[in-house]
Amino acid sequence: MTREIAKKKEKLEEKTAVVVEEAVEVKDKLEGIEEVPDQESLWKPVTELGRRVQKGEVGNIEDFFDAGYRIMEAGMIDTLLPGTEEELLLVGQARGKFGGGQRRIFKQTQKKTSEGNKPNFMTCAVIGNKDGFVGLGVGNSKETVPSRDKAKRNAKLNVIRVRRGCGSWECNCKQPHSIPFAVTGKSGSVEVTLIPAPKGKGLCAEKECAKILTLAGIKDIWTRTDGQTGTKLNLAQATIAALKKLSEVKVRPEDIQRLGIIEGKLKETKTEQE
Repeated sequence: MTREIAKKKEKLEEKTAVVVEEAVEVKDKLEGIEEVPDQESLWKPVTELGRRVQKGEVGNIEDFFDAGYRIMEAGMIDTLLPGTEEELLLVGQARGKFGGGQRRIFKQTQKKTSEGNKPNFMTCAVIGNKDGFVGLGVGNSKETVPSRDKAKRNAKLNVIRVRRGCGSWECNCKQPHSIPFAVTGKSGSVEVTLIPAPKGKGLCAEKECAKILTLAGIKDIWTRTDGQTGTKLNLAQATIAALKKLSEVKVRPEDIQRLGIIEGKLKETKTEQE
């Protein structure tokens, strides 16, 4: 019995020694590995414009839009527009009695087949820097996480430059806290009208619209909506359509200074820099 116990102890000590050696090797390997690189360093451009952006040949996001380039890769926004914020809109609704379910970021649909129910998840994301640039994207997938990632990637591909100003006759401060004039955007049956508001009024808009306007850098505004506004996706797309129309309208040179119109980022003046 004593010999068997001694043999078992020797085998156990050999196993523990092997385990300790393996653990030490793994520890040494982990210590030799550098920190995980961020998304920008992992980006490998596949287009000529993407390679130019990665090399720094395109100075900033303003030069990118002024040259009329098209965003073809999400990594371009990560490089040219750092510090952006992301927000998921509440476009779906959980199950509840009499349709009173809680709002959620995933909109689920199902397809009935002979093999069973096949679910599909839709997500809507908005990205912006709160200083004149905003984008909206939609992602669909059979699972929730891929749909969310697709929505964020598509939002980066759809970034637009927003024209801001002060078009309110009550304010006339010539600062870009609102929009220069009223515009209307439509998606499906939903129409959203954006109206300039005086300074300090805030965002008088629906919650999902307010998220988009906040990331666009607009602080004061009035809104009017028509149609089936319960369809939040159409409501968000109509808001983006209205913001696009701000840049499509031609403005006279004398009105640019009178309304305090700027496009994109707010450039610092010499007095602010001093």
